[in-house]
Amino acid sequence: MAGFKGGNNNMQSLMRQAQKMQEEMEKTAELLDDWEVVGTAAGEAVVVYMNAKKIINGIELDESIVDPTDVEMLEDLIMAAINDGYAKADKVYEEKMGKYGDMGALGGMI
Repeated sequence: MAGFKGGNNNMQSLMRQAQKMQEEMEKTAELLDDWEVVGTAAGEAVVVYMNAKKIINGIELDESIVDPTDVEMLEDLIMAAINDGYAKADKVYEEKMGKYGDMGALGGMI
């Protein structure tokens, strides 16, 4: 190309930058696997543990809220705690992966 100098060097530099960004994104994604998020409901009577990728690792229930005659309330509290955790996980994910833009979506895996 006439008048275009250093095109190969610029392309190599861009490729190195892209590779570095990909490596950083992968490390950050691994960090999200280990990041503990805690969702709660009813003043922590229901606690849901998950990672920042919204994988639930455990649920704790205070026995005082377990009423066999009102299972629907317990189901609602569990869902509220899960949704609380999901909102917190979304915030962590956006803080850590947002800088990668569409590349941060991990190909739709999350």
